[in-house]
Amino acid sequence: MARRRSGTPRGTATVGRAPTSSPYERSPRRPVPHGPVRHRRGPRRSRRLRRLARTVAVTLTLVVVGVWWAQDEEPAGPALAAGPGAHGMAAALPGSGGSAAGPHAAGPDTGKGSASTSASTSASGKGGGDGGGGRVGTAKAPGATTRTPPKPQPPPAPLARSRPTALAVPAITIEAPVVGLGLDPAGALSTPPVDNPRIVGWYAHGVTPGERGTAVVVGHRDTRTGPAIFLNLNSLAPGNTVRVARADGRVAVFTVDRVRTYTKAEFPDAEVYGPSVRPELRLLTCGGTFDRKAGYASNIVVFAHLTGVDRQI
Repeated sequence: MARRRSGTPRGTATVGRAPTSSPYERSPRRPVPHGPVRHRRGPRRSRRLRRLARTVAVTLTLVVVGVWWAQDEEPAGPALAAGPGAHGMAAALPGSGGSAAGPHAAGPDTGKGSASTSASTSASGKGGGDGGGGRVGTAKAPGATTRTPPKPQPPPAPLARSRPTALAVPAITIEAPVVGLGLDPAGALSTPPVDNPRIVGWYAHGVTPGERGTAVVVGHRDTRTGPAIFLNLNSLAPGNTVRVARADGRVAVFTVDRVRTYTKAEFPDAEVYGPSVRPELRLLTCGGTFDRKAGYASNIVVFAHLTGVDRQI
């Protein structure tokens, strides 16, 4: 007898039971559409636009804040220009003290303050700030005046002939009486008396001090007894003055041009004693090295010209 197989015979269907599937069977896949895959770009594009809008808003905010800050630090108006008017304006304010003008008050260093103000206003004008502020650095303060250098005084007219009576040199604090001198037998200018080292001598046959031409005054540097009247003559400098009182009551004021030292072998007679078209003065004394037998080897010469006439020496 044939053994009956368990289960459902082939070709028959089971009523009331759904067909079972193997656990190894794969679930059907979603059909893949043909052609290129299109993604939805709407949300991504909106996000990019929002980011761009935020960036633009932040940038504009920073620019506005920077411009406002720069304008807030700048001085407004031409009243801040340095000068005498700035001090007067601060003093005119009621209750204003020394610091009432604030940090922009004109101090001792007003030139630097004007330069910095001009530079800051120029920079803000380029950046879109107050365009008119660029003229602050060149504005003149109220009441400012331009100082003109004094005109040089014309030289005084030559004086008439009058013998000198005294000579003073304020720079070396000397004042001495003047005596007349002539020439020695050899034709050289004689010297003041050695026994009186505090006097000076003037060549009496020449021009008087203040007269047109070259007046010559000599004095000792030292003697056997000690220093003499022209000991410090070589310390004079251009601009020092020599004052010569005259017998007519006038004082001829001379200004030193230069001081020179010449050896006796190379002494320029024409330059020292020669004529001049204006009133000039020469002061002479000994200088250079000293030898007990030959004396001094050089001469010191002061060149000066007439620059004024006074009444007191």
